[in-house]
Amino acid sequence: MSDTHVPDWHPDSKAVRENQRDAYDDMRERCPVAYSDARGWSIFRHEDVARILNDPASFSNAVSSHRAVPNGMDPPEHTMYRAIIDRYFTPERVAIFEPVCREIVASLLSDGLASANIELMADFAVPFASRVQCAFLGWPAHMASSLAKWAQKNYEATRAGDRNAITKTAREFQHFIDDRIEACLQDETGPAEEVTADLMLQEVRERPLNNEEIASILRNWTVGEIGTIAASVGILVHFVAGHPDLQEQFRRQPGMLPAAIDEILRIDGPLVSNRRVTTCPVTIAGRAIDAGERISVNWIAANRDSRVIEDPDSFRLDRDYATNLLYGAGIHICPGAPLARMELRVTMEELLQRTARIQLVPDSPAARAAYPASGFSTLPLRLEWAS
Repeated sequence: MSDTHVPDWHPDSKAVRENQRDAYDDMRERCPVAYSDARGWSIFRHEDVARILNDPASFSNAVSSHRAVPNGMDPPEHTMYRAIIDRYFTPERVAIFEPVCREIVASLLSDGLASANIELMADFAVPFASRVQCAFLGWPAHMASSLAKWAQKNYEATRAGDRNAITKTAREFQHFIDDRIEACLQDETGPAEEVTADLMLQEVRERPLNNEEIASILRNWTVGEIGTIAASVGILVHFVAGHPDLQEQFRRQPGMLPAAIDEILRIDGPLVSNRRVTTCPVTIAGRAIDAGERISVNWIAANRDSRVIEDPDSFRLDRDYATNLLYGAGIHICPGAPLARMELRVTMEELLQRTARIQLVPDSPAARAAYPASGFSTLPLRLEWAS
């Protein structure tokens, strides 16, 4: 079992923390299936990651003793809950929400119009992600700051591997949801205004969803939305700031943005990894792995695998879209992908339209985020606003 394995790498070492992307690229080529005490078996090659994603019978998502709806479930249970969740991310619902999202972006950018220098993550990316999440869920706008603080606490607990802190933050979120459910029961908001209220009307196995299930669904959405959307915004803006020719091309041809956004986020992924557990003995890239072993699929390395993506560091729009694992694959592919794509497109459209130039600040370099986050923790920028 895993307690007898000799570690192949140390994912929490200083070298890995300082440059996750290069470290994962190195592991993909040097040791594509690598054991560590911290993460179990890390899988780095695109082919192997795709195999895992498309074989939920051998690689289970039920990785935690804490109930996670539906991310931590397998069929047939996953199928029932996923049918409920998918209805919130239809093209129609996303299209209706787009003007609300655009208004949030415009408001945040208007607040910064007097300043030529901003720190993108604190001044824009995180506030945007938390505000847009509140708006999508129909929660009061004043909750956005509390939500951002909760997401930061959850990240710090996860980064430290502090189980007590992780449990505490989960309980805090449960209290958030209990309060929202009580507000809905008191008819302060209605199903049309708040997703919480609508979830209260949904049924599984001919019974209503309970408070714990509703909280789990909303917690998964919130962790993914705030952390990943904020990271994505930072990665996208850093890329265009470093490529002024493409920046100007995107201003002239905003229709390029949907494909460009997916490609930029393939090059520099906003999400590091996801977990699985083996249900039976498997062999991956020649390494025998027992049943019950922890698996970590590494999105960043897989999406930069030259065996599948030619010249993976280069920005190209002629790639096979199906090879991009940005939103996963298989039955657990991200249900919120249509919403995320819209939010990121609108953000870049508004930012590029309102600026004449976005530049990095040479004497104030960006700082990379540490695992389990990706992207940037700070990103100083110099903006020349459009007249």
